[in-house]
Amino acid sequence: MPPFVSIIVPCYNEEATIRHLLEAVLAQTYPRGQMELVISDGMSTDHTRVAITAFQEEHPDLAVRMVTNSARTIPSGLNQAIRESRGEIIIRLDAHSMPIPEYVERCVAAHQAGKGENIGGVWEIRPGAETWTGESISFAAAHPLGVGDAMYRLNAKAGAVDTVPFGSFRRSLIETIGAFDETLLANEDYEFNTRVRESGGVVWLDPGIRSIYFSRSTLGKLAVQYWRYGFWKFRMLQRYPHTLRWRQALPPAFILILVLLIVLSLWIVPARYLLGLQLFVYFITLGLAGLKLAFNKRKGFLFWGLPLAIATMHFAWGAGFLWSGILNLFKKNG
Repeated sequence: MPPFVSIIVPCYNEEATIRHLLEAVLAQTYPRGQMELVISDGMSTDHTRVAITAFQEEHPDLAVRMVTNSARTIPSGLNQAIRESRGEIIIRLDAHSMPIPEYVERCVAAHQAGKGENIGGVWEIRPGAETWTGESISFAAAHPLGVGDAMYRLNAKAGAVDTVPFGSFRRSLIETIGAFDETLLANEDYEFNTRVRESGGVVWLDPGIRSIYFSRSTLGKLAVQYWRYGFWKFRMLQRYPHTLRWRQALPPAFILILVLLIVLSLWIVPARYLLGLQLFVYFITLGLAGLKLAFNKRKGFLFWGLPLAIATMHFAWGAGFLWSGILNLFKKNG
């Protein structure tokens, strides 16, 4: 008998994508009787819960349970779903995701082969909306200038990594290192994987484990997402400063230098030239990347859409990171 698997999903106002996830879970090649889906809903105000209930009625042969996440945060939702689940192996997914049919089967096989303590795969990022903005954001979310060396968003080889999206692990891992940190409202996956690695475990990326991820649909939503990432990344780094990677340090460093040069340029002429040079090099680099991608994909809007999306990611992430640091400084001195 294959091990029983619990798929856990935190969810809030996801009526646009939740059906994609539900149907993808239904299509899994893993034995349906050895699998359950536990959705921890943060009291959605749209039709998410209606969509889940309708799916339950249509497919009673798939064990789908919905629990209420009154704390309405991602880590609290994950932990509640874990408590409510009964699987030997737990697979974390997202309401914005759509795993391939072999997803669960390949996760279980990797665990049985002893590849790692937390095992995940790679993302195929698709637009959250069929607009030039939505498509530009999806390309930016998988571009090296947007995500640096985050291998799960790029072409990757199997091996040990810092982190994986969604991840799968045995229930015994929670008993060893603890659950998700509910004081972090973002970056909970990275923090969890840091504890996995520091406990001597392996975070393993298998490119055969693939899922489709729907990116944000507008630049405003993208900015909010990356502000949260940056803000909570600083809080995580207070505990694990050695986990800082160059791709994470560049946006706040860029904004800090930019602000410094803007202030200095009010009085010092050379600072104006340095400011102009910084902005020229930055936007030329993004512009050339956009031009290259627009030519390769035969989509002219990427010439300006890609730079806009990547710049939004950089500025929002960097500003969120710095603001978190400023608030922490005032808290210490207060």
